[in-house]
Amino acid sequence: MKLEISDAFSELVREKNIERETMAEIVQDIFLSMIKKKFGNADNFEVFVNMDKGEIEIYQYKTIVEDVEDPVRQITLQEAQESAPDLEMGEDFMQIVDPTTFGRRLIIAAKQNLNQRIKEIEKELVYDEYKNRVGEIISGDIRQINRDMIYINIDKVEALLPKSEQIPSERYRRGDHLRAVIKSVGLSPRGPEILISRSSEQFLVRLFELEVPEIYEGIIEIKTIAREPGERTKIAVLSNDKRIDAVGACVGMKGMRIQAIVKELSNEKIDIINWSSEPEIFITRALSPAKPMRIAIDEEEHKVIAVLDEDQISLAIGKGGQNRRLASRLTGYEILTVRDEEYRQMMEEGSEEDISIQDVEGLSDKIKTTIEDGGFDTVKDVLDAGQKQLMQLPGIGVKTAEKIIATLEEYYEE
Repeated sequence: MKLEISDAFSELVREKNIERETMAEIVQDIFLSMIKKKFGNADNFEVFVNMDKGEIEIYQYKTIVEDVEDPVRQITLQEAQESAPDLEMGEDFMQIVDPTTFGRRLIIAAKQNLNQRIKEIEKELVYDEYKNRVGEIISGDIRQINRDMIYINIDKVEALLPKSEQIPSERYRRGDHLRAVIKSVGLSPRGPEILISRSSEQFLVRLFELEVPEIYEGIIEIKTIAREPGERTKIAVLSNDKRIDAVGACVGMKGMRIQAIVKELSNEKIDIINWSSEPEIFITRALSPAKPMRIAIDEEEHKVIAVLDEDQISLAIGKGGQNRRLASRLTGYEILTVRDEEYRQMMEEGSEEDISIQDVEGLSDKIKTTIEDGGFDTVKDVLDAGQKQLMQLPGIGVKTAEKIIATLEEYYEE
């Protein structure tokens, strides 16, 4: 039996990545549904589907009776013997049902039902595939750009890049080819939602695995990462083979490996340091390019005082407090940077000068929050940084910076 819908089934099997057994079950269910609509039930029907040949066979079983009360389940002996002369009263009779008798309307409805079922299965197949690929780098072309979302085509599948997962300094255009890491995969009524990220630390890890074979093979470990996407990253690595220099392997010959990663991240600066189990050594390395004279660690409070020369203070703090902030996140210690003479005075006077910005009167809460967000937690931090660095913080101009410095200096004089 060859029908229009049978041909459609065979075509779908060829086009869609769906197993024949699964497709056969779907077709069988659809025809049983058609039978129920036409006859009221399908208890005495059987549907056989051959996807290889595109054939569908429907059998209806009836009991031979003298008087027919239910034509769906019963048949007279005379009618039955027209097809099978050997049958007798009370026996079962199998009748082949011609699908064309269902009418064009039911067949069209069946095809629509099939298309819907196929779409649902395709969604499930995509979900099953991509949920096992979380953490993997994928690439695709930008299809659409909205204010809070970028839609990317990946192998005929749509992936979502939210604003929160974009690199702030990047500018995207429709048609651009983009790489990102799969962050999560969910299943909504509209289908699979593949969330990807370029700003996550995991994306950076995967890039290093691609560019540095020693990391992919486990010879070199990435111990910790502190990242401000598009601006700067600090990464601590450890070699499990004493013959291999972890930092050198990550940088590569003439810097080729690290340059490839930096280029992918739109020139994001990346500091690579050797990880150490000794906090003093690790913190010293984390503050690079600054070189502390000494490190005083308070393990109980998980705080650190880094003592530096005058010309090293600004390097340790970094623009907007970024270097110190990243070093703190990388090591897990709250780092305070001080000059050597200030540290000596602190030791003599206790920690009276380590006054929190929040404890200072004469500054608004908004100004205090802006200063702390910039990486300046104490009065000394701000005075060390000076007016120029304060002016780099959002919303702080010349007059505001002068007022802040004056307020803090008066605070000390009192």
